Amino acid sequence: MQTAPALSMPIPGHIDPVPVPRALVPRSDGRIDLLGLSKADLRMALETSQLDPKQAKLRAKQLWHWIYNRGVTDFALMTDISKAMQPWLEQRFTISRPQVVEAQVSTDGTRKWLLRTDDGNDYEMVFIPDADRGTLCVSSQVGCTLNCRFCHTGTMRLVRNLTPGEIVGQVMLARDALGEWPSQPEGRMLTNIVMMGMGEPLYNFDNVRDGLKIVMDGDGIGLSRRRITLSTSGVVPLMARAGEEISVNLAVSLHAVTNEIRDEIVPINRKYKLEQVLQACADYPGANNARRITFEYVMLKDKNDSDADARELVRLLKKYDLPAKVNLIPFNPWPGAPYECSTPERIKAFSNIVFDAGISAPVRTPRGRDIDAACGQLKTASEKKTRAELDRLAEEKQAALG
Repeated sequence: MQTAPALSMPIPGHIDPVPVPRALVPRSDGRIDLLGLSKADLRMALETSQLDPKQAKLRAKQLWHWIYNRGVTDFALMTDISKAMQPWLEQRFTISRPQVVEAQVSTDGTRKWLLRTDDGNDYEMVFIPDADRGTLCVSSQVGCTLNCRFCHTGTMRLVRNLTPGEIVGQVMLARDALGEWPSQPEGRMLTNIVMMGMGEPLYNFDNVRDGLKIVMDGDGIGLSRRRITLSTSGVVPLMARAGEEISVNLAVSLHAVTNEIRDEIVPINRKYKLEQVLQACADYPGANNARRITFEYVMLKDKNDSDADARELVRLLKKYDLPAKVNLIPFNPWPGAPYECSTPERIKAFSNIVFDAGISAPVRTPRGRDIDAACGQLKTASEKKTRAELDRLAEEKQAALG
């Protein structure tokens, strides 16, 4: 789904209409949601509401600070904005958060939220606490188009892209829950963001870029680009653009070392072959030994986990001279999944071969399995229920046919 075109609206002091971003179109209650607007669009929103440009510039700066540095959603709490101006803002604007349908906490401390958009679509996000960091796994789409065979999320149909506000809103909601306002670099629980939730981020490029720019802005949330990782299954034409326009860390869902196997388990490989993906990684702006590309590799029994596969992985990474880290991910099976997880012994042997070649290959510890929050398991409760009902009906039909 592409970003909707800009509309034309008159701005005070202008004779001709000027393009106005779709984000400035009022909601059903007549108000404009400020969450997710760029600084320029925030200022434009104030000007389109008849605030003179000088006032709009000042108020936009104040609002940006209150929204993204202080986490405030109530205009009445913005103490450096006059009491006369506060109701004026309240009548015209809102500062949203995603609707929380369900919040779960795993026995290992992992948190998962089922969220709902204003138009009734569900998506999920996960927070993973560790001793030295806290990582928020953010979704970019409702559903997914890639249909990776090992990924439970990939069995969902794509409904639509998430907007910049819905992407930023996940970060805001997590910080609300963790009590991390006002924003400050020291002592944060939420230290890292990975665009590894529902969807393929590069198929929602503009909205992901605009959302992450807000997250990285030093006047607000101020999360360093080195603390953000964007994961792609290999949308080759947009990988270089991501490096140039977003410049965050890159992770690639590799999962196989031959085109034959990758065609099967990561179907986008039929369009962008393994060699093209690896060359795009080699060309990724900013990749170096201090800023390695992460390769995600899910361990599937008797499919991609042999010693020969491990040696071929090493050969490919060295052939393309890639500054690399390989995350080995034990497969998280679900009912009806077409694969099994490699044995712990096989995973260890695979890891040792890669490590012995001088490439980091840690085995990722599965987190949040008891709440279906582990890697590849994000799939909303409503979709799960629908699929379960469909499976039951299919079984009943098969039984009736004998």
